[in-house]
Amino acid sequence: MNYEKYIGVTMDFPTKGISFKDISPLLRDKTAFHNCIDDLAKLAEPYHPDLLCGPESRAFLFGAALAYRMGIGFVMARKAGKLPGVVYQISYQLEYGSATLAIPQKSFEPGQRVLMIDDLMATGGTFSALKELIAMAGGDPVGALTVIRLKELAGEKNIDVPCSSLMDL
Repeated sequence: MNYEKYIGVTMDFPTKGISFKDISPLLRDKTAFHNCIDDLAKLAEPYHPDLLCGPESRAFLFGAALAYRMGIGFVMARKAGKLPGVVYQISYQLEYGSATLAIPQKSFEPGQRVLMIDDLMATGGTFSALKELIAMAGGDPVGALTVIRLKELAGEKNIDVPCSSLMDL
């Protein structure tokens, strides 16, 4: 399926020079979203994940649906201050600022195979931080999966795990 026609583009958002990729049209179209999850499942199968893990918030949409489709669990990496109890957290740089992600300390059993998921890969900063966070919590980050990869930024080179995406923009 050609998913590119379901991705909106807004120039200079959230800051000047950024080309925001809007997944709302993809989520709104029942056939496109259903096919997207099925196609993500096909891409995810070779990783043999025990769990999926994705950062707040758009990864939650794809990650939860994909986990359901694959019959596995999903771990939410939340923004700082959003989780109770003891957490691991990591701060990192984005293309237009910084962010902090956190997960509960007991998110993974030692050695569980964890496939990272997000809607988009740009420079790979979020995936790199997520990979480190998963390892801190005892998981084994086996790969990164996205709906969109911004090919000119080549973020997969900064992650050091295999990466798969449905489309390159």
